[in-house]
Amino acid sequence: MAGPLAEISDSFFRPAVNDLVPYEPGKPVEEVQRELGLERVVKLASNEGPFGPFPEAREAIQRSVAELNRYPDGGAYSQAILEPGDEIVCGWPSFPSYVIDARKFGAVPITVPLRDGRYDLEAMIEAVSPRTKIVYVCLPNNPTGTSNTRAELDAYFDRVPEHVLTVLDQAYLEYIDDPEYPDGIEEYLKRGRRVIVLRTFSKIYGLAGLRVGYGLAPAPIVTAIGKVRRAFDITTPAQEAALASLDSAQELARRRRANVEGRTQLEAILREHGLEPVAPAVANFVFVEVGDDSRPFFEQLLREGVIVRPTHGFGAPGAVRVTVGTSDEHELLAAALERVLPRAPA
Repeated sequence: MAGPLAEISDSFFRPAVNDLVPYEPGKPVEEVQRELGLERVVKLASNEGPFGPFPEAREAIQRSVAELNRYPDGGAYSQAILEPGDEIVCGWPSFPSYVIDARKFGAVPITVPLRDGRYDLEAMIEAVSPRTKIVYVCLPNNPTGTSNTRAELDAYFDRVPEHVLTVLDQAYLEYIDDPEYPDGIEEYLKRGRRVIVLRTFSKIYGLAGLRVGYGLAPAPIVTAIGKVRRAFDITTPAQEAALASLDSAQELARRRRANVEGRTQLEAILREHGLEPVAPAVANFVFVEVGDDSRPFFEQLLREGVIVRPTHGFGAPGAVRVTVGTSDEHELLAAALERVLPRAPA
């Protein structure tokens, strides 16, 4: 591009934007290969499932290709609730978008430390003020992989003030077969609680690249979100693939079993090298402390061709999050750890 570009001062932008630290995604495999000259790289950083789309989803995408000249059915949402001075409450360390999205609108994030590696719902209730609009409950929590019980969540909903909207983030629900894990839609939304329940097709369904998820909420919340959403956010192939994925219970069960086996294998590999994952993990990743600053450990593994996730942006600068992969990917991780860390004594 020829010629100088215009200079624009920070004062042009809202202060909330100037002060914002953006969400940092996991490194792509291709970028690491290019930067480090590695032929083989595995990504265990972003909690994608190790398997691709369901066969039914692949077929649905293929069928929709001929209509790509048409706009898709409208979808997706934007923020409709927060204003400057409002507050949100969430556990911490946790998913950074809760904090980032609040700050985008000049709202104040109130973060409550975890207790025993899990959301401290009692302390979060105490942190609610008259200015609190939203309480986020990440179930299971990202990045620790831990979850609260039905009894704890029941007690939370019995105490949370009526002016608060609870956002129950159940992105990893399909990985969990614990009878004590609650279904937010059946147990809270349908019983009249003031809650929006979030789900995604990015994880076990293998559609992370299509960026499709959904939320269920009381009608007034849905109406308000509909007024501010951007048009045509979700493509037609993404919608078709998501709907087709819902019809494959057998494949869902197979992936759930494979994840349990893989998570057990991953935890064993980490323990063999002196690293103790936070337990019990229930999703498709584990969380482990590695020192005061996890970036040197992350960079060492990166040079060995293994991408994990340092969790500075999640509020845990001394830890990494490792996604469950395939047995072959775990073998590469184990070999990398052999070179990076001394093996723990038997």
